[in-house]
Amino acid sequence: MKYLCLVYVEEKTLNAMSRDERVALSDESMAYCDELQKNGQLLGASPLHPVEAATTVRVRAGKVSTTDGPFAETKEQLGGYLLIDVRDLNDAVRIASKFPAAQYGSIEVRPIKEGGCA
Repeated sequence: MKYLCLVYVEEKTLNAMSRDERVALSDESMAYCDELQKNGQLLGASPLHPVEAATTVRVRAGKVSTTDGPFAETKEQLGGYLLIDVRDLNDAVRIASKFPAAQYGSIEVRPIKEGGCA
């Protein structure tokens, strides 16, 4: 079953880290993704640019509007994702709990609906 793991982090926390700490976190994350890929569990993963780069798009009554910034104003921001293919929710939670960024934020695990487009 496929799951999307949405990685939320507080950008203030990451920005407060030293360069060496950020590099170590990135290296740990890459190593973990490599391990998942070798196991055939990782379908895709990517970090995201900071929330300042986000644009939110809405269409109401046929009119398109855009807003600079993320959709939701929260303490933690969406920082990246993992798309995994595992046996069940327990496996997905286990994998999410071992992702290095979970130490600094949270990871939302959601099953993917098969056969369709958002």
